[in-house]
Amino acid sequence: MKVLVTGIGGFVGSFFARLLVNQGYDVHAIVRKTTNLWRIQDILPSIHLFYADLQDYSHINTYLKELKPDWCIHLAWYAVPGKYLQSPENLNSLQASLNLVSQLAEVGCQRFIGVGTCFEYDFSLGYLSESSPTKPLTLYAATKVALATTLSQLSAVSNMETVWVRLFYQYGDQENANRLIPAIIYSLLKDEEVKTTKGEQIRDFLHIEDVASALLEISKSKLTGIVNIGSGQPITVREIALKIGEILNKAHLINFGALPYRANDPMFICANNSLLKEQTNWQIKYDWETGLRQTIDWYKNTL
Repeated sequence: MKVLVTGIGGFVGSFFARLLVNQGYDVHAIVRKTTNLWRIQDILPSIHLFYADLQDYSHINTYLKELKPDWCIHLAWYAVPGKYLQSPENLNSLQASLNLVSQLAEVGCQRFIGVGTCFEYDFSLGYLSESSPTKPLTLYAATKVALATTLSQLSAVSNMETVWVRLFYQYGDQENANRLIPAIIYSLLKDEEVKTTKGEQIRDFLHIEDVASALLEISKSKLTGIVNIGSGQPITVREIALKIGEILNKAHLINFGALPYRANDPMFICANNSLLKEQTNWQIKYDWETGLRQTIDWYKNTL
């Protein structure tokens, strides 16, 4: 089974690649020469790397004709923190993705799993299921919706099965240090005050290993169309911060209400993950306590 993965150097891609390698898949990856592969140094000898930019269409198309992968899991997208939501680079990511998927259909790829985001949905609707309406409020979300829509139509006119995964929130070791959970952990480990909002926002967080295993179970399944990957368990930002503080015995350093809520920040985002649970063999490995403890232990070792 030849599996092609894009975005292998990212947070989700690295954990997914490690899972594929550990389960004996023949893993191939398209990476830019400038990509920092620090997250997967230990498994690089087990991965076939092809150095190219997805926007180098001639180079990519020649490679795909030679490789003829059985599956492709497409995680690569412009994702620079603080810039990606409204960046015009999203248009380049969309164009490169359209080329990728069309060429894969031509060379006989059996399954294409594209990875989107919960930000495609209308957040005013409460728990979000695969049938919930979309309402993208950023260029990032809009281009993801565009690719998802294209895939749904492509599957009707080709022999390639297509899946569009919508990820909710992830956490775990090796996450970008500017993200919510690692930022709190690092500050508390350094005995620094953590300034946050009142923390009433409700989110759906899932440990990165559980995200990776869900993605693999979806890839192995017969599911097509849209599939949510989330815990289905709402938790407030305040609960997250307090649990980290409790584990580190430093909850007194958390200053709730020191920051205002961001404009248009949704107060409730949570997945209905019934389709994932009922149509695959996926099971959650980490509960909140064990997941946060594992994550904190990793960050302790990086200081």
